[in-house]
Amino acid sequence: MTTTVKAYAATAADQPLTPTTIERRDVGPHDVLIDIKFAGICHSDIHTARSEWGATNYPVVVGHEIAGIVAEVGSEVTKHSVGDRVGVGCMVDSCGECEYCTGGEEQFCVKGNVGTYAGIGKDGEPTQGGYAQAIVVTEDFVLRIPEGIELDEAAPLLCAGITTYSPLRHWNAGPGKKVAVVGLGGLGHMAVKIAAAMGAEVTVLSQSLKKQEDGLRLGATHYHATSEQSTFQDLASSFDLIVNTVSAVVDLDAYLSLLRVGGTMVNVGAPEKPLSLAVFSLIMARRSLAGSPIGGIRETQEMLDFCAEHHLGAEIEVIGAEQVNEAYERVLASDVRYRFVIDVSTLD
Repeated sequence: MTTTVKAYAATAADQPLTPTTIERRDVGPHDVLIDIKFAGICHSDIHTARSEWGATNYPVVVGHEIAGIVAEVGSEVTKHSVGDRVGVGCMVDSCGECEYCTGGEEQFCVKGNVGTYAGIGKDGEPTQGGYAQAIVVTEDFVLRIPEGIELDEAAPLLCAGITTYSPLRHWNAGPGKKVAVVGLGGLGHMAVKIAAAMGAEVTVLSQSLKKQEDGLRLGATHYHATSEQSTFQDLASSFDLIVNTVSAVVDLDAYLSLLRVGGTMVNVGAPEKPLSLAVFSLIMARRSLAGSPIGGIRETQEMLDFCAEHHLGAEIEVIGAEQVNEAYERVLASDVRYRFVIDVSTLD
């Protein structure tokens, strides 16, 4: 038995998203049925909808920043109850048996975690994401959204929040640490908020100063334009950690020169083209260049609790489902501050 729900789907790489219906599986013993209230728009949604990260199996419903209310639970569910405020991020399942899954790092599942959309579930069916009225997810991959964060502001935390929280936590951002955030967009604005709440001294590095007022309001102490060559001279050897949130080609050597001895630059943005690097940028100051994906379920819950404690939500613009194609173009034009969130009730 399945449930039919309304959704917005991509049907081809060069076509706009359109209204449709999809089938959700019946609620099994360990499943949770969630009435989706809000779904954030991540740049990954656009890449997938347009087959920019490889061929997409159409039709596909994207969206992995999901916030809603539990509508039904399976007979053996113990972690969630009807009426709970919950979220779903980038994963909906994993093998549950490998060293990473048992260690709470399902994002590194040896057999590959199951993506919320454009993946293949254990039932062999393609997964469909959050631009829809409801979703059924195994209870272990459903997150509790604490009081203190509105559901619409919480939705982007399920990707943008954890994508930035995880490296900041792993590389020990906190008091006494100088952290630079490259880019002030959907990811970057959350990196600034979280790093500042952790107690780090935060600097934003952006192409221009047009968002400087926002950056300082969100928690940054300093804001510099990377279009000014003097920026790289003035800030040489300044930072313990740089979090690069942009999905564009950058001059790695220039940014690495901003690290102190032993500092680390972490990439969470994924440009379409390879980046070049002169290895001496690393060798001469024992610097590190790293990457970081999302966090595991345990760390994602930790992030949500942290954000609730510090009253951190995403900066959002709520739209109706019929505005999704316009929103995609605005994302590509950097015309959003700082995350679009779909009001899923507009699918009715």
